[in-house]
Amino acid sequence: MASKASETSLLSRLFSDQVLAAASVMLFAAAIIAIARGQPQWARVPPLVWPHLFAILVATALTPVMLLRPKGSRSHRKLGYVWVAAMVLAALTSLFFKASARQPNLGVFSGDFSPIHILSFWTLVQARLIVIRARQHNRIGHERAVRGMVIGALLIAGFFTFPFNRLLGHWLLH
Repeated sequence: MASKASETSLLSRLFSDQVLAAASVMLFAAAIIAIARGQPQWARVPPLVWPHLFAILVATALTPVMLLRPKGSRSHRKLGYVWVAAMVLAALTSLFFKASARQPNLGVFSGDFSPIHILSFWTLVQARLIVIRARQHNRIGHERAVRGMVIGALLIAGFFTFPFNRLLGHWLLH
């Protein structure tokens, strides 16, 4: 029988559920403050940005709930589907974002590809794996996939929405 320590991944040892939940709360708060501060500029925001922001806010708000409440319950499963759907919506909308200023532009569908789009495709694959592993009752695989998605697609990607004069960073810091 494998010991509990051997079943614990490096990521879960480095980043506990409590740490990831706290980071998600801070990211959510920063995004809400930025959006509120940017209100005078909302009319200039491309329409596709709004469903992307909404999806990210939903996923980020649900992350602490999912990480800190009991796992495996009916409410966990229902909220998990909402979380995965929000992550999929965020990834799909991001595929249409411009990496350059050339026109017409449909993001990756017009050949306008950037490294961040790799994360979008990875998110789409991981979202499916998260659901499959949960349905198979593969708790360790499910938790590792969720943890990777929270760290990579939410927290790291979320952090990079603030520097380099990007929209949320501009709203938050100016």
